[in-house]
Amino acid sequence: MRRFKAGELTVAPRTTILLQGAASPQIFTTLSGWGVRYKILPDGERQVIGFVLPGDLIGLQAGLLGEMKHSVDSVTDMTLCVFSRADLWSLFKTCPERGYDLTWLAAREEHFLGDMLATIGQRSGVERVAWGLLSLYRRAEARRLLRPDGAMPMPFRQQDLANAFGLSLVHTNKTLHVLRARGLIELSDGMLRLIDRKTLEDVSNMEAPIEAPRPLI
Repeated sequence: MRRFKAGELTVAPRTTILLQGAASPQIFTTLSGWGVRYKILPDGERQVIGFVLPGDLIGLQAGLLGEMKHSVDSVTDMTLCVFSRADLWSLFKTCPERGYDLTWLAAREEHFLGDMLATIGQRSGVERVAWGLLSLYRRAEARRLLRPDGAMPMPFRQQDLANAFGLSLVHTNKTLHVLRARGLIELSDGMLRLIDRKTLEDVSNMEAPIEAPRPLI
């Protein structure tokens, strides 16, 4: 991938990296930092459609469809590896193994979005938030982003969680309080700790994680 790399980009928190409706000449992989994917609806409402962690690829949509159908903002400081959109087809032709990796990542994202749609449509508020926190935790765990005590950095705001899971901010706050009161989680000072992971998994009705190793781009 080195010969396709155009450089690196560092952005501050709350920076728009990719803008809905815009054509981006670049595709990025996240080297460090956390971000959020979201869509602005015609009435101005904001729907979070995903959270960006180190190792994630962003901008592939614009690379194939010509423009972004959602936006991506940084939540923390982020460092991105930059690739030229114009080189995407060449990558598929000359590096089929990397083309497969990109296809794997797209398939994994499709699986996640299906789970998220089922969560918003059919799970209760408590189940939604439990599912969302577990989903983030599993991803961070797989990428070795947890602290030695098992705590996960949690830079996302309650409003981000509310926008992701179709809940009001008040409902999200109350739901987090319920999970704390049950002794399932601890969320404070920007850190998430799973106190009773097994029960949280039962509450969330989450499927077993995909065991296939995740490719690195």
